[in-house]
Amino acid sequence: MNEIVNFLVNTIGQMGYVGIFALMFLESSFFPFPSEVVMIPAGYLAYQGEMSLSLVLVFGILGSLAGAWFNYLLASKFGRKFLDKIMSHEKVEKLEAFFENHGHISTFTGRLIPGIRQYISFPAGLAKMNALKFSIYTTIGAGIWATILTFLGYFLGANTELIHQYLKEITIATLVLVIVLIAIYVKAKSKK
Repeated sequence: MNEIVNFLVNTIGQMGYVGIFALMFLESSFFPFPSEVVMIPAGYLAYQGEMSLSLVLVFGILGSLAGAWFNYLLASKFGRKFLDKIMSHEKVEKLEAFFENHGHISTFTGRLIPGIRQYISFPAGLAKMNALKFSIYTTIGAGIWATILTFLGYFLGANTELIHQYLKEITIATLVLVIVLIAIYVKAKSKK
């Protein structure tokens, strides 16, 4: 395991900030590439003084936003034609109406859920969610996750056992937080 960690740290160190941007772009697009293998080693390099912690975060978040926009644009351009073939017109309209009303909370919370964060941009693009709202909520959600991963690398460094333990606990805590946020949102919406 230490060999893999050393390889990732060395690779990200050689690629620099542009590498962080490119790899986080891939992570946020539909390519199956986990952000953990980018931001944790980058955080460790920041701890060692080889990279700037703030620039690691900026390039990681910008890469995430760019990848999310790639999916958004792909879905907005080609998604409707695809959905019209597999779903009824009424279901497509319901999806669009849902994202019109709840796109901001869906985009934000979706960025915090493993397995969903890469794909939440597709329904946003299909529904042609407001571009500014999409960017803001994507950036906030991606920023929270990138910050968590970067700080794990910064404070735990090459201790892979602790990283796995804390990453699992943080993921569970994040999912609980997402459930609480959604419950609060639903309750507030139902009062209106």
